[in-house]
Amino acid sequence: MNLFHIDTEKCDKDGICAIECPAHIIEMTENGPVPISGAQEFCISCGHCVAICPKGALTLSVLSPKDCLEMDKNLVPGERQVEQFLRSRRAIRRYKDKPVPRNLFEKALKIACCAPSGSNRQPVKWLVVDKKENVHKIGSHVTNWMRYLIQKNPEMAQTLNMDTLIDSWDKGIDRICRDAPQLVFAHASNEFGSASADCHTALAYLELALTGFGLGSCWAGYVNYAAGQWPDLKKELALPETHTCHGALMVGFPRFHYFRAPRRNAPDIRYHV
Repeated sequence: MNLFHIDTEKCDKDGICAIECPAHIIEMTENGPVPISGAQEFCISCGHCVAICPKGALTLSVLSPKDCLEMDKNLVPGERQVEQFLRSRRAIRRYKDKPVPRNLFEKALKIACCAPSGSNRQPVKWLVVDKKENVHKIGSHVTNWMRYLIQKNPEMAQTLNMDTLIDSWDKGIDRICRDAPQLVFAHASNEFGSASADCHTALAYLELALTGFGLGSCWAGYVNYAAGQWPDLKKELALPETHTCHGALMVGFPRFHYFRAPRRNAPDIRYHV
């Protein structure tokens, strides 16, 4: 099959698809855009050529215009909307005792999967723990890892305030998973050099997307630390041997809602001369 097909009745030969192609595998001729020699080998299936064509004239072998989300100018946020949306995002650490419906979560996750990745390889895989008893079990594994570190690496344990966290856990106060009804792990194969950045970007997208569905989240840093170090937790998560977990989120319905966005430090910026 050809790399792409051009609807000659729609194509106005403006050359935008060739200009925007990240891999530089489209060239313009008097008859319209054509793939260069060996184009299939270098195409990353990013869909830029399909998305950029104002006429919808180009269909990639793996993507057609009808497969894409049409851009609605009325939904494009302005400066104030962007500020409101991004500044209103809060780390949620108090959740309602209510499970997260899988269909609702998967809608947000589908949006998060549109996050950019290195060379459009999309290596991010997801592990979702949405049974309360299993979230608690993971918290227990993390606490056991902390008990071990207090004995073997007391300086690190002290830096991370682990003795206080263990004391709270023993008193029935969960400061590890915050009694969240769900944990979400992003992992990827070690063969991808951009795996860490790709997972972090996808998790950031997920955090923002969740707010549109009435859900909140918080990065589960202690859980992620332990996932890479504690054998019992590694066994519990059962990730592929060649995969690394690059981040975890607590997810649930916020118990409370915020009414204002705190100020943050101004950008620490220097322009190169």
